[in-house]
Amino acid sequence: MDNRVLLRNADEMRAAVEKVADSIICEFGQSGLADVALLGLFKAGVPLAGRIAEVIKERTGVDLACGTLDISMYRDDFGQRTALPLIRETEIPFAVDNARLILVDDVLSTGRTIRAALDAVTDYGRPALIRLAVLVDRGGVEYPIRADYIGWTLQVQSDRKVLVEFSEEDGSDGVYEVAWQRRAE
Repeated sequence: MDNRVLLRNADEMRAAVEKVADSIICEFGQSGLADVALLGLFKAGVPLAGRIAEVIKERTGVDLACGTLDISMYRDDFGQRTALPLIRETEIPFAVDNARLILVDDVLSTGRTIRAALDAVTDYGRPALIRLAVLVDRGGVEYPIRADYIGWTLQVQSDRKVLVEFSEEDGSDGVYEVAWQRRAE
């Protein structure tokens, strides 16, 4: 049985991505974007980073450097999982040292994923600054972490989860509220 509740559709997602991209452009300005890089967190942060980069290129002509980051081995629940995590290849085609990085993820929930991402990225170098862009901030952070660029802030009950689907991975776009189910990946 599908217990998904649609929170946002594809058109609304496009508008939220544009909002995030516009916020990035506003902070750095067109001339300052040249040394900004996006780092999408697997899994859903990767297509989101690509979409943000596309909007920024459409609006400014600047083609941001983009990479991918797998944080699986940095998670604080690594030893508690019942199955081995799916390890994906981290690809960072730019120098991390002194870079201005924007970590990109679909949902900011507890902050644990972002804490792991901070640990992972600093293994590759010492960035000049790190910002966080998310499509959804659902509240409920357990760590002192906040997003700098947010598509939406949604209030979702603690026993529910926000699920973001991207056409690149899932066949269609949508933001859903679903029952919380721990995955064993």
